[in-house]
Amino acid sequence: MRVAIFDFDGTLYKGETFGFMMKHLKHHPAYGRLYGKFFRRILPVYTGYKLKLVPSPVMREKSMQHYLSPFNGFPAEELDDYFRGMAADMRSGFNPEIERRVREHADAGDRVMLVSGAFTPLLKEIVKDLPVDDVIGTEIPYKDGRFGNEPIRHIRAERKNERILETLGVAEVDWSESSAYGDTLSDLSVLELTGHPVAVRPEEALRQTASGRGWEIIE
Repeated sequence: MRVAIFDFDGTLYKGETFGFMMKHLKHHPAYGRLYGKFFRRILPVYTGYKLKLVPSPVMREKSMQHYLSPFNGFPAEELDDYFRGMAADMRSGFNPEIERRVREHADAGDRVMLVSGAFTPLLKEIVKDLPVDDVIGTEIPYKDGRFGNEPIRHIRAERKNERILETLGVAEVDWSESSAYGDTLSDLSVLELTGHPVAVRPEEALRQTASGRGWEIIE
């Protein structure tokens, strides 16, 4: 079996999900009132990050936690509906070439996986019309059907590899014939899993790595 693994931000989706999420919350007709609470929580972390006092992985994980904090006590159905509306607005931002590659891999019989640090309900909704077999994202912890502001385990870097292997289980994968697509150096551990890594509109660090190793680069 071959697999084809796709990153989301900067790869399938041309933009940056968290920035879109911030704007969506700020201007949401029903939940815009929660934006101030979120912003006050994230400001110290973001300031520390800009001052190089807070590492990027820590900033990202705390940002995801703070984003959901104002939704404490919300039922799962309401949060799912919120992300459903967000997904509808994001689909126009797909990279057409990567969307074509998703379908191409599916038609070839590859097991298509979407792996991202974005929230799982958002990812599942946004790719519901694409032939994606597995969606791996950051899970939202619920207790008794409601978000309880429990700690969030942001899926990033090597954690992506852990979840990929966990999802595949005992399946026999021909990694040398499999493919992976990503845009930043944080995707490197996933790209290195496969025999056909592809850098998509890569940041400079990944561009240099991809170029040096002879990987395909999609501009």
